[in-house]
Amino acid sequence: MAPGSGTPAPAEIPKSWRRPIKQRSRLLRRSGPPHLRVAFAHPSEQEFAAFLDYYRIRWVYEPDSFPIAWEGERVSEMFTPDFYLPEHDLYVELTTMKQSLVTPKNRKLRLLRELYPEVKVKLLYKRDHEQLLAQAGYATTDLQNLRKQQIEQILISPVELETRVRALARRISRDYRGSSVVMVGVLKGVTFFLADLARQITVPMAIDYLGVGRYSRDAPDVRQQSFGFAGAPRQSRRVGIQRDLDNPIAGRHVILVEDVVNTGLTLDYLMGVLGAREPASLEVVTLLDRPARRLVDVRLKYIGFQIPNDFVVGYGLDYRELYRNLPFICVLKPSVYAGPAALPLS
Repeated sequence: MAPGSGTPAPAEIPKSWRRPIKQRSRLLRRSGPPHLRVAFAHPSEQEFAAFLDYYRIRWVYEPDSFPIAWEGERVSEMFTPDFYLPEHDLYVELTTMKQSLVTPKNRKLRLLRELYPEVKVKLLYKRDHEQLLAQAGYATTDLQNLRKQQIEQILISPVELETRVRALARRISRDYRGSSVVMVGVLKGVTFFLADLARQITVPMAIDYLGVGRYSRDAPDVRQQSFGFAGAPRQSRRVGIQRDLDNPIAGRHVILVEDVVNTGLTLDYLMGVLGAREPASLEVVTLLDRPARRLVDVRLKYIGFQIPNDFVVGYGLDYRELYRNLPFICVLKPSVYAGPAALPLS
């Protein structure tokens, strides 16, 4: 027995007793933002859920209760963490700085960790939110440099990017088993995507690059995301190769790697140029696809995400060479890039 109680010490409790109990869903409605669909016990929990939604961190509210005390064979006390984050296999219990709440919660957490050592659980103060973001792949410096008033929404989180890139690499490795491939990256927004994808591909491969001059009018439309150095509009009025491949591709299996496919005009041109060099096969993998903008029918064998008709940055995509190093993809508010107010961007 634990000293001073009628509860057996953790080592004395049979494993068959230590089973989490699934709780009934607290879902109120099936539409709207996730943090508005659930009946929360406290406003701070809804605030935290909204915080998780904003950063696209998946969560479940109070899914499991863990028995932590028994009287005989009957459960006398359970602990139900506030949230479970499935992508991180982590339970989170919220608390305030009030000692009257912290002390009993610490006791319950200590018991839970002793009884269920395989369960990851964290007691989270509001000041700890940045630590959680760091665990989810958001660097503090990224969030400081990209102010919330600049972001319409975070479209794809670091975890979603990592998971999808890994899945694409598995498909490519399976499709080209027994062969080697040449990954041709279209500079330069593809840099991060190509690097992460290449690290996950298991078949022999080579990497090469193409630099492309894309068509733009004298008065550029920022929504086309077609900028040259320092945000200056490109002067060429048609697509052309500005940097060619270093090696021939005749007889090789080639995968053209794009960051985003919009109208399909540039991709259609590149497929014609590369196809004329007689590769054994020629396919396309793109991180992002905007089918709503398509003007030319192009075949995309591997697609990361389909996205709406918004201006996005991060993970290689830029505005005036900024934001490429963000580990997530977000939608910029029009006030950032439209009109004279956007010019002194810092």
